[in-house]
Amino acid sequence: MNTPLPPAEELALIDRELAQLDARRLYLLGRRDWLLRLLLQSGGAPAPVRWGPAATVGPAGPAKEASAPSAQNVLLTLGAVLLAVAALAFTLVSWGSMGIAGRSAVLAAVTAAALGTPVLLLRRGLRSTAESVAAVGLLLTVLDAYALYALGMPEANGTGYAAGAAAVLAAAWAGYGSGLRKLRIPLPAAVLAAQFALPLAALAVRPGPQALGWALLATAALDAALALKVRAAAVPAAVTGAGALLIGVAQSWSAGSAAQALAPAALLLAGAALGVAAAWREPRASAAALTGALAAVAGLGGVARPGLDPAWTVLVHLLLALPLLAAVRASALPVAVRRGSARAGAAVASLAALSAGAAVGTALVARLRVLGEVWAATTPERDPYGSGAAAALTLLVAAGAAWWLARALSRPEPMVVAVASAWAGLFAAPVLLGFPVAAAFAAQLAVTGAAGALALRSPARGARTAAAVCALTGAANVSLGALDGRAATFAVWGLLGAGCAAAAAYGAASRPIRSGAAASAVGYATGVLVAAGAVSDLAVVWWALPVLAVPALAAALGPRLGGVRLPVEIAAAGAGAVAVGLSAGRAGTLALVLALAGVVCAGAAVRPERRVLGWVAGALFAAATWVRLAEAGVSTPEAYALPVTVPALVVGVLRRRRDPGASSWTAYGPGLAATLVPSLLAAWGDAGWLRPLLLGAAALVVTLLGARWRLQAPLLLGGAVLAAVAVHELAPYVVQVAGALPRWVPPALAGVLLLAVGATYERRLRDARRLRVAIGRLR
Repeated sequence: MNTPLPPAEELALIDRELAQLDARRLYLLGRRDWLLRLLLQSGGAPAPVRWGPAATVGPAGPAKEASAPSAQNVLLTLGAVLLAVAALAFTLVSWGSMGIAGRSAVLAAVTAAALGTPVLLLRRGLRSTAESVAAVGLLLTVLDAYALYALGMPEANGTGYAAGAAAVLAAAWAGYGSGLRKLRIPLPAAVLAAQFALPLAALAVRPGPQALGWALLATAALDAALALKVRAAAVPAAVTGAGALLIGVAQSWSAGSAAQALAPAALLLAGAALGVAAAWREPRASAAALTGALAAVAGLGGVARPGLDPAWTVLVHLLLALPLLAAVRASALPVAVRRGSARAGAAVASLAALSAGAAVGTALVARLRVLGEVWAATTPERDPYGSGAAAALTLLVAAGAAWWLARALSRPEPMVVAVASAWAGLFAAPVLLGFPVAAAFAAQLAVTGAAGALALRSPARGARTAAAVCALTGAANVSLGALDGRAATFAVWGLLGAGCAAAAAYGAASRPIRSGAAASAVGYATGVLVAAGAVSDLAVVWWALPVLAVPALAAALGPRLGGVRLPVEIAAAGAGAVAVGLSAGRAGTLALVLALAGVVCAGAAVRPERRVLGWVAGALFAAATWVRLAEAGVSTPEAYALPVTVPALVVGVLRRRRDPGASSWTAYGPGLAATLVPSLLAAWGDAGWLRPLLLGAAALVVTLLGARWRLQAPLLLGGAVLAAVAVHELAPYVVQVAGALPRWVPPALAGVLLLAVGATYERRLRDARRLRVAIGRLR
């Protein structure tokens, strides 16, 4: 490096600049230490900025787990705790070994020192240390009060003395904290001590929950007044107020008469007034208004409770809560009062509706007993003006309140509640009141129809969905109840089926509702036909024939069904399955029903969009044939299957020559399945070895041919049959080996297998994808 100065002069210049930098660095370090001490004494210091030659942007070293102030606070807290423990040990253990003068002198000196030392510490700026010493001093005042009682007034009423001591300590701590405003402990401690004064005094003068409740309420009122200036006082106000209200509620619920419930009601009403007053002054105290409104409802309802049935008591509480909902539109009230009152009314209405809904649900679920004896024609129990009437009225009143709220607030949620509550009340009322059977069914059908009409025409989505659910639930319940009588079954199911058909044909309704109605109509038609078969003298297996009329009608109508075609056809397929199940008791009838079902599917497959049903028709025809052969005692199905398989395969070959793009399932699937499937079923029931051997060999040949010519149908059908035959042949030996092994071996092997599969999970997925792609490439 070249410089204009001689080396000796440049070296001297560098030495002088380094000396100046060292002097400046020592000055800055001293100034920095002084500033840190000043900040620590004032109550908190910011995190020091890293400096020095190694300073870099961002964290360059391990972060400290605790700052200096936090470590200091921990040490001070531990010191205060240890001093408190020492003071307790001295008072409780060493107190009796000293005389009266010694005791007084020690306590006075230690207490005065503990309370006076924070003054000196605050002057030096040691605020945290002063807080710890002041806490010890406050604890010593409590010990002084206990020592005074134990020494000078041992025969005095302990509860009364504790109340007076709490009041004196609260006043003393408040004065001490007011004098030393930099301390944060004395004033909250004074508020905490004041919470015990009135309750303890009340228990000393008149023991009992009622006096304690009023004392707690008075304490809550004082705390609420203090909370207007000191926000932290709101917490003890809420705690003491809640204690008073809980006492009032407990006393009200346990009252044996209206006269006994008056005193708890007065306590609850006073608490309600306090909560509303607090919300009136504080805009953020809506919870106080809510609590107060609930207390008012509980107090007034508690007076009426002893003379009423529980169900009517719920209705009374609901009626008392209805005026609270009107607060939604009472613009003259403060926002906190309005919100709290409205929420309280909504809460009471919700609880009342849930209570009544439980009674309604119990009554409706009781209809399940009809399944034990269908068409028994039992007489329902009557309960005029009993708890059932109260439950129905409660639901209707709750529905009206929810509807009013929906109109007032322009929100969909209350409307959903209104629809559900109104339906539940109207639907359950005939059952709860014990109406005659015909009248009950007529009323419930009318309510169900009204719900269905609302689901079809309501512009509100929430109300429409709720009405649809209610209509579906009502239809299911009344259908279940109709099984108690023959005439009721035909009348109710017929009317419901007609109503569902009309709803499905209503074009203005939403598609899900129309689809559900269409499927329900098919279900009711099926049920009526089954009931008709039960009324007749025909055997159960012959009931399937009229049931087949349902899928036949659905197939005949076809495209005329419009947008509900698919749900109708799915429901009709279910009806066909019911018909097959009914005819399963006799082989001849089952074969006839399977054949007729095949005819229905074949007729539907004529339409291009339902060509897939041709496969179903073929399967049904084949099943009917084999059922008939099994009934005839045929033990060699190959004699009947091979004559069908050979020409079917020839037709398949010709089809593939004419159309090389045709699927192997279309060309060879039916012919191969015609022999392989019946032979496999026969092989599984055959104890010999010849049939499984021949079938396995044939399946192996088919599988190899499918692999050679890359055809899906022979490959998969032959492989599946070959695997099934192998399992059938090896099953006895597997069972024998499994019986010889210890019981812990199979779980262990399963665990090893799972571990192996889990360890190679990704590779197995990759292999499965490759296999799927390979099969997909086949024709």
